[in-house]
Amino acid sequence: MLLSIGNKINYPSRGPCLVAAVVKKIVGGKLAEFHRLIVLDDSGAELFVPFGKAPIAGARRLLDISEIPGLLKHLKRAAGTAKNWKQRAIDNVKLLASGSAFDLAEVVESLTELSRGKILAPGDHRTLERARKLLVCEISEVTGETRGAVEERIDRALGDRKRGVESGGDRPEKTTRRLL
Repeated sequence: MLLSIGNKINYPSRGPCLVAAVVKKIVGGKLAEFHRLIVLDDSGAELFVPFGKAPIAGARRLLDISEIPGLLKHLKRAAGTAKNWKQRAIDNVKLLASGSAFDLAEVVESLTELSRGKILAPGDHRTLERARKLLVCEISEVTGETRGAVEERIDRALGDRKRGVESGGDRPEKTTRRLL
């Protein structure tokens, strides 16, 4: 994929980025050129990706607006998740690293479904929040909707699978153990 200044791309594990400029920096005593990417998640982060003929691994154009309904539909389908936390973590890292919005949707769906039956482990919770943030950011950039509106659309898509059950409504109550 050829990067042009002003274009928006999706960079794996970082989400939507604006190609801001080509900059020159001295690295290891040699002058090198980099694409400066501004991460569009309100973090203010910047990435410097080496300029060259090789494509940036995993980087892709943002989704087309016509793909958003299919992506939201993808959230409605049941995605299986490994019962073993270790295998689930490996699977989710691969999906996050792929850079695919549909893989992000799979992570969001599977961990949301898992959270309905039990409280997520801290690692699973962080993965869910990260995947959800990346998905919301991309959909927001593509559609021009606020992130809050996109989150509501995602919640509705996830809720369509569990008609009549409020978000988290079938999660077991937390119990407190008394120490004697």
